Amino acid sequence: MQLSFSKKLARGYKNASQRARVLTEQWVHDFVFCPNCGYLQLDKYPNNHPVADFFCSSCKEDYELKSKNGVVGKKILDGAYHTKCKRLKSNTIPNLFVLDYDMQSYSVFNFFIIPKHFFTMDIIEKRKPLAKTARRPGWVGSNILLHQIPFSGRIFLVQQGEVKSRAGVLTEWNKTLFLREERKIYAKGWLLDIMRCIDKMGKSKFTLNDIYKFENELSVLYPNNKHIRDKIRQQLQILRNKGYLDFISRGYYRIA
Repeated sequence: MQLSFSKKLARGYKNASQRARVLTEQWVHDFVFCPNCGYLQLDKYPNNHPVADFFCSSCKEDYELKSKNGVVGKKILDGAYHTKCKRLKSNTIPNLFVLDYDMQSYSVFNFFIIPKHFFTMDIIEKRKPLAKTARRPGWVGSNILLHQIPFSGRIFLVQQGEVKSRAGVLTEWNKTLFLREERKIYAKGWLLDIMRCIDKMGKSKFTLNDIYKFENELSVLYPNNKHIRDKIRQQLQILRNKGYLDFISRGYYRIA
């Protein structure tokens, strides 16, 4: 995988944002494989396609690209809030590619994917309506909150200039595909919240008592649930059955 953009291609564009869009989209088309099936090249949808930017002709997965000159922060600017909510409810949201780059050196720094099964309303933030003097007065945009996504929901193909192996990317992708099986928003929310709690512990092995420390935090998120510890154990059992966790011994777990 080449980690630089085509300077030759950039010569035809004076507008910085247009140049960035053309260069980043061409790079994805030329060098990025499908993280779902491993097919070696993605096809590009026509410009302004309403659903996504790229698709895999082999497995039919859709991908949207968000890119930034510089380091991506805790939030990613996204499109219309109400459109995003509608697509989440109808399960038509694409997987998201996130690319940060340095336009001075025409080089890629980080490139990762957020699989669509990690998208819930918890990670979508509603922005303030645009002012009356704006071109689209009253328009309401959205942000994607990266810190609300479990670590396993950010699969790097390039990290700090290092290209990850295709086999490793496919393994990481397959590790969380079980989330697609859960159609109920409430049930998926519980699984994702437990995964986030595991991330916060910052260790690969943990005990049941370790994760019980998040009981109060989870009680705030689920005020109608009066049996938080029972629910925690249930979710750990599901994550173990799906291969996300390994059961070491009674009360002891390990991230698989």
